[in-house]
Amino acid sequence: MSALRSIDFKVFGRVQGVFFRKHTKEQADKLKLVGWCKNEPDLTVTGVVQGASSQIDTMMRWLEKTGSPQSRIESCTFSNDRKVDKTEFSEFTIRRKKK
Repeated sequence: MSALRSIDFKVFGRVQGVFFRKHTKEQADKLKLVGWCKNEPDLTVTGVVQGASSQIDTMMRWLEKTGSPQSRIESCTFSNDRKVDKTEFSEFTIRRKKK
């Protein structure tokens, strides 16, 4: 079994209003990763992904290079990369602003 990892991300560019979060969730689900993502006031998308280390690597490349079809990714930063004994989430979710 692959080691479990957790990493935080922040994606810059045209990533809001282009279904970036929806596609991020679909990609995370496809890779069997858990965590969350949300829009930020500074027009970035931030989140956390957790799961098998090899799948995290695949997701990191997707966040840096692919994104949603209409997005234009300028850059993506990663932080808090760490091994975890178990995931903190049961699924990957899109966090939305409370109204």
